[in-house]
Amino acid sequence: MKILYFRSVWGLEDLPTLEERFAKIKRGGFDGVEVDVPLEMEACKRARQSLDKLGLAVVAQQWRTSGKNPSEHMASYAQQFERALILKPLYLNSHTGCDYFTLEENLAIFDHTEALAKKHGLPVYHETHRGRALFSVPSTMQILAARPKLRLTADFSHWCCVHESLLEGQQSSVAKAAECCYAIHARVGHAEGPQIPDPRDPLWAPNLQAHLAWWKVIAAHRRAEGCEILPICPEFGPPPYMTLLPNTKQPIANLWDINCYMRDWLKERLV
Repeated sequence: MKILYFRSVWGLEDLPTLEERFAKIKRGGFDGVEVDVPLEMEACKRARQSLDKLGLAVVAQQWRTSGKNPSEHMASYAQQFERALILKPLYLNSHTGCDYFTLEENLAIFDHTEALAKKHGLPVYHETHRGRALFSVPSTMQILAARPKLRLTADFSHWCCVHESLLEGQQSSVAKAAECCYAIHARVGHAEGPQIPDPRDPLWAPNLQAHLAWWKVIAAHRRAEGCEILPICPEFGPPPYMTLLPNTKQPIANLWDINCYMRDWLKERLV
């Protein structure tokens, strides 16, 4: 199994175009990019052309799904899915459902996404993310009990924030979720937020080790299953995820350096 390292375009807004962001990611030595689905078809086409020129793999991310009810949510999702197809991604990383919908409503949304995936041959991985159906460990266990074949993207940093812990006492459930994870967002969370200030600071070593243990379990499952690749995106994000220094607009650390550090740190530990 080969581990592929992706860099999100999130946090590269200082570069005005996707093409420039892709080029920086290529120069930075990443295997591919993770990009939110552009709002216009033509922008999707230009993005695909740029990715072809650079020889970068791509993961499409949809997070804009919205609506006052599940029907509106599913209609919004279908529109994004159609545009995502133009990017020809390895898979669609999806912020699926809503934390205040009922279990039955969220299951209907998952069924809708899986029907689209089957129809178009584009896998969908559902991210464990605050505000969405998979916002917590118990909610995820309920959904996996009802839909055990769902494939997930592990971003357990959100769960650390939701549960105000490193998930002590829920390790068996986290292990169950890990069995279903086919991609990793390698951001490190803590009890009061989804992103530690700087993973290079020894203060946060216990948090890194806790996340690394979860990620190793995921890698072991995918390797045992015979998967060809495991996509990992070091996904430390810009403000407000990143702390700003008091009374300034200056971030506490360099975001590009942090994500490159996380990639290199993982290359030494996930083999």
